[in-house]
Amino acid sequence: MSLYYSLVFAILVCESAVFALLAVPLPTAVRRPLTRALARPFESPTVQMVIKVLLGFILLLFVDTTNRLYVVNQEYERARHVEFAHGRREMLSRKFLAQRNMYLTGITLFLTFVLGQTFNLVLELLALKGETEGRLGEHATAEKLRAEIDECEKELARLKAQADALAEDM
Repeated sequence: MSLYYSLVFAILVCESAVFALLAVPLPTAVRRPLTRALARPFESPTVQMVIKVLLGFILLLFVDTTNRLYVVNQEYERARHVEFAHGRREMLSRKFLAQRNMYLTGITLFLTFVLGQTFNLVLELLALKGETEGRLGEHATAEKLRAEIDECEKELARLKAQADALAEDM
């Protein structure tokens, strides 16, 4: 595997690890700091530019690999009926390497976009959980206020009954 594809494979492994961290069901108390720690480096414009350049190079490698696979397939189809075992093995080897490189670059690009969407969904989920937790506090306050209103209504009814009793005595 050449240096380019080794670097693409390293990027794929890193993306897979980050995706696994995002996909693991963790409590919100752990997930929120973890997500913040993962997001912090990507807020820098320099890092965003480097990522865009890397994705551009990976896309270029994907297009090159797709073109190379097309050429290798054409050569294989032309030489398909030749009986030379060594030439056939070499053709199949080139075809395998081209397919491997195409799948490697393609899945890396795909996982990059999936990881971005997953990360955005996790951030949205955490924001919604924060809103829900805030509303739960409001809900508890509302229930306390309802209980106070009920107590006041009972007190009002008792006082009205007392006032009616006093009015009858007079």
